[in-house]
Amino acid sequence: MNYRKATVEDINLLVEMRKSQLVDEGITADKDIDNELEAFFQWKLAEGSLIQWVVEEQNEIIATGAIVIYDFPPSYTNKSGKKAYVTNMFTKNDYRGKGIASSLLTNLVDEAKGLGITKMWLGASKLGRPVYKKFGFKETGEWMELEL
Repeated sequence: MNYRKATVEDINLLVEMRKSQLVDEGITADKDIDNELEAFFQWKLAEGSLIQWVVEEQNEIIATGAIVIYDFPPSYTNKSGKKAYVTNMFTKNDYRGKGIASSLLTNLVDEAKGLGITKMWLGASKLGRPVYKKFGFKETGEWMELEL
């Protein structure tokens, strides 16, 4: 398996993986969102506020994971105000249970730490919640957070 950062050349594949993720989470695919997803990936990858990783096997993307960097006002619990939101975490069915999501999370945590970020958060699907808990994320109401 090859782990690497996504580039603008991967946008079409990222769009397809995102749509698969949403359907896997039980969301009905009743709208065409291709243009909106393409615009999002183009914009966020270009400005550097999206750090998207992909996992490939035999030239096929089998898993993805990303963080979106947000600036919040500094606080006593987060001096920089920067937070990383974990998103686009998806592993194709045949590859689940092999530690791929945990490896992606490790890469994303390393990326966040390298940017001086001390907090990550996410909204977990039912399937993903045990993975995030095992990784160290704590439930805080409807969100899960990780102190770095």
